[in-house]
Amino acid sequence: MIDAHIHLDQYHSNLDEAILRWQENGIEAVVAVASNLQSSYEILKLKQRFPEFVYAAIGHHPEAPPPASMELAELLDLIKQERKHLSAIGEIGLPTYQKKELYDRYKEEEYISVLEVFLQMAKEIKLPVVLHAVHEEAKKALTCLKRQQIPHAHFHWLKAREDVVSDIVSSGYYVSVTPEVCYRERDQKLARQIPMDQLLIETDGPWKYHGPFKDRETSPLLLKEISECLSNILTIPIHSLREKVTTNTKRFYTEGTYEIRNSVNT
Repeated sequence: MIDAHIHLDQYHSNLDEAILRWQENGIEAVVAVASNLQSSYEILKLKQRFPEFVYAAIGHHPEAPPPASMELAELLDLIKQERKHLSAIGEIGLPTYQKKELYDRYKEEEYISVLEVFLQMAKEIKLPVVLHAVHEEAKKALTCLKRQQIPHAHFHWLKAREDVVSDIVSSGYYVSVTPEVCYRERDQKLARQIPMDQLLIETDGPWKYHGPFKDRETSPLLLKEISECLSNILTIPIHSLREKVTTNTKRFYTEGTYEIRNSVNT
């Protein structure tokens, strides 16, 4: 199994021991996403330390002030320089949870502009994007994707109206579910709406969860329970479910980008 979205740089315990334990329990790899410029450098270091286990994605999380112009320029240069080591650009998107506070200080247009700069870069160097875009912002981000003609996007931990979800999947984009699918009806309904070829699973670790995961450390080990719940929700044998979402993740984050890079280099 592959954790399709995790903030690996935010784990402060012994990562060598943790990753070995995860691998012994069937975790093949993780997609490690960045939160800002400093986080992006940390993700690249983790990619260097664990080259086979880490799929690296770097970007700027939208639930924070927009990057200053020099910071954004450095991040874009870093993406270009490290392109061969990257599996995607992310985490990028539009704010929701801190939107009121952020929009009291910054304009929505600033965030849309930053998102589109990243999308333009993704299109230029032919990498997928990892999106934080939920509720009302999901549709806005989808509009940006279509405007920039972005072929490969992953909406992580999506929360959106049914018609927006339909538009996202009909556009060929991927969607991941989190441990909440084990105890929230909203997420279970979403899982049923995602075509199997576009479904991924993630933890968004080290984010903490409720329900059966209350007081438990969030790690890729939770993928076992996510996949078991999805197997029941979608009435698919557990081995088939795990094989399918793993194949989907590899196709999106490794095989697809490899083919794209080869087509550009030839």
